[in-house]
Amino acid sequence: MERGTALVTGASAGIGEAFANLLAAEGFDLILTARRAERLRVLSASLTERHGVKVSGIPADLADPAGPQRLYDELNEAGQTIDLLVNNAGFGGVGRFEALDQVRQREMIDVNVSALTRLAGLMLPGMKARARGGIINVASTAAFQAGPFMAVYYASKAYVLSFSEALSEECRGTGVTVSCLCPGVTATEFFETAGFGDLPLYRLGMMDAARVARLGYDGWRSGRAIVLPGLRNQVLVWGSRVLPRPVTRRAIRFLQEKSGAVT
Repeated sequence: MERGTALVTGASAGIGEAFANLLAAEGFDLILTARRAERLRVLSASLTERHGVKVSGIPADLADPAGPQRLYDELNEAGQTIDLLVNNAGFGGVGRFEALDQVRQREMIDVNVSALTRLAGLMLPGMKARARGGIINVASTAAFQAGPFMAVYYASKAYVLSFSEALSEECRGTGVTVSCLCPGVTATEFFETAGFGDLPLYRLGMMDAARVARLGYDGWRSGRAIVLPGLRNQVLVWGSRVLPRPVTRRAIRFLQEKSGAVT
């Protein structure tokens, strides 16, 4: 696909920032969105200086149900066409379901599921009309099993995986490619935000965010519906598929309790 303009959500840190750096180096102009306006400003200026591409930062809160439509309207008013959507924004929370803040968990669904779905629905018609472009939805290896003590997060990523697979098949032959990137443990702010802190158990086998983004982009370019970066993650997902579900969910429970994040 000829390079065009990419929209990256959750672009101020982690995998989203890694995608921004990668796509700028690949020659894409960029629209970056996240809640932290100052981080977006600094990143946008840096990418423009280093790669000579056009980069715009648009602060947006995708936990607000009206956020995706406002973002789309702003792009539309500016006459901006999106050729690649990287639906990366998302967050998690660890703890017993009933003990976690229920408003925060609803916001998790709004960001991880609703905003991702809405943005795909807003961008896809134009891509299909132009017969080019694509979507990379960022899920997780968590999508392949239930997750005690992260119940809503795991369920939200299972939705992203199923939704992405379906879209990938619907778009086959249209010139539009949809991929689902399913990273495992990655060196980002995710664990601190989720409430894990610095837990050695979850640092084992951690991948670099830039490597995850590169594998996700290459997988999308090659037309893969599901991209599992890293041999360790591929083995873990294979195991979750062949083992009985009671075994996998009890294993996840054991790991969560062993980590010390759940009391």
